[in-house]
Amino acid sequence: MNRYTALFVALSLTAIAPAYADLEGAMKDRVEARHDAVKDMAEQRYDAAKNKCDALSGNTKDVCMKDAKAAYTREKSEATADEKAGKAHAESVSDQAEANYKAAKERCDQLSGSAKDACVSSAKMKYSQ
Repeated sequence: MNRYTALFVALSLTAIAPAYADLEGAMKDRVEARHDAVKDMAEQRYDAAKNKCDALSGNTKDVCMKDAKAAYTREKSEATADEKAGKAHAESVSDQAEANYKAAKERCDQLSGSAKDACVSSAKMKYSQ
């Protein structure tokens, strides 16, 4: 591969590269925000359900309160599970970007001089290293 071809490939990769810059952090922030919103909604629904139960008495009230608490616990645990899965996915994306960067950098080793520098620079920009 001549020097101009290598430079062209490096520049074109830079132009079409997805932005991995702080992708993991952004994904985790979004997951945490969603978790907080779902948790807040669960608390609001729980409060509303408890208010409905206040009008009841005896065992019917006890059953109503237990049902409300069960629904609240279920929603919170589902939100927590979703948060953990989202964070794991964000970490996976980051790991993939790191592996792709290492592979791209290895491909640059067959070049030399300014073509190699351009190739490595392109890989760094593409995978935010």
